[in-house]
Amino acid sequence: SHFRGNVLTRPRILFKLSHAHFLSLAFQKMIMRLAFVVLLAAGLDAFAPNAVSVGGKRRCSAIVQSTLTETKPDTEVKTGTTSQTASKQKVVEAPDLWEYNFGLQDPGLALPHGLEARVSPPQTFSITEEQIRTMEEDGVVHIKGVFDEEWVDYLKKATAYQVDTPHFWAFAGTASKLYDYIQRNVWQTNKAFANFYYHSAMGDVLRQAGRTDEIRVSTDLLMVNPNKGFKWHQDNQNGPITPEEGIRFWITMDETPKDYGAPVYLKGSHRNTAVDPQAVFVDIDQPGLEDYKDDRLEFRTKPGDMLVWHPKTIHKIDGPSDGVWTSYRRVLGGTVAKGGTKYHDKRGTGGVLSDLGRHGMEDGGDLKSAFFPIVYPRFDKNEAKQRDNGHVARSFVDIVSKIGGMATTASGQKFRSFFQVLGSKAD
Repeated sequence: SHFRGNVLTRPRILFKLSHAHFLSLAFQKMIMRLAFVVLLAAGLDAFAPNAVSVGGKRRCSAIVQSTLTETKPDTEVKTGTTSQTASKQKVVEAPDLWEYNFGLQDPGLALPHGLEARVSPPQTFSITEEQIRTMEEDGVVHIKGVFDEEWVDYLKKATAYQVDTPHFWAFAGTASKLYDYIQRNVWQTNKAFANFYYHSAMGDVLRQAGRTDEIRVSTDLLMVNPNKGFKWHQDNQNGPITPEEGIRFWITMDETPKDYGAPVYLKGSHRNTAVDPQAVFVDIDQPGLEDYKDDRLEFRTKPGDMLVWHPKTIHKIDGPSDGVWTSYRRVLGGTVAKGGTKYHDKRGTGGVLSDLGRHGMEDGGDLKSAFFPIVYPRFDKNEAKQRDNGHVARSFVDIVSKIGGMATTASGQKFRSFFQVLGSKAD
């Protein structure tokens, strides 16, 4: 890896189906998609979190990188009396294969505000009844200023460390160029994000929004720069829960660029009955969405803000038309489960990809496991210990049994919906 000026660069990993000229284009696409699924699920027992992370580290310091003067959205340079957009250069490039790490990772970051890791209770943040009703009626709410500068800096440093020392669980999403960096269940491998969930006010905000007395993390995603954007879709990667049992969240670390990157939601669309709950891609011109498709809410979030929404709320995000981000858009997002949630085994559907751990729970049982840690009213020391000991990991047995169920035609059609959602622009 190289550090050139203010830009972190890495040679791209390219995947080609060589000597496949005799294959039809459709078949080639099918092979690539199956490969993507396998890579996305990769987390064999050999790659499970261990006591120590093993792998490469980039030659630039992630912690130093996070404190550098960052490229501002829509940077311009002045030339005489004219103003020209600065030459576009990606802020993050894909890692080399040997730079990926396996096992547990710990950036060694101190918590903000003097909080003591695994000891201090979580912080609180009050939201209003009006905000809660907005969430219930519109299907989404923008809550400003939940996290102050100290918390935002903590998240930026944790993210910089993660990009600097990429984990194997990010391999599929990063190599596919969906994002500059994307990793599901980052809390399982990176201790800084686990501590964030245990001690920040996130759980308190979400329990208020969901009118519940308990919050568990079902699944999460660390997302840096969505290169291709995502067309109109609903979220089905919510873990082993139903849409009514879950709450989606976004925690933003950066300002939204002027021309792209702002999430757009169809107001009230969580109440629609036209879209298959297992679908990802949504054709907003389909029958049954007439009352929603033209009523749009766009949110230009700032550092420390949260977006909270219902998993069925239809939304999109446009990336830059050329797929090149010249500034950062770092987000920690995911789905939490409300109190009383049951475990739903989703093998045979695309939704299984966010539940690949061998936790031993059975369909219909209570969702209580270290794989889905409680963060409100406070974290459980036993669950945290299991995570720290590497017992919360993906399982080869579950990967084979759960993803194997997607081989049926019906399941394959539903999963293909995921690939229809990719694209830089959507009307």
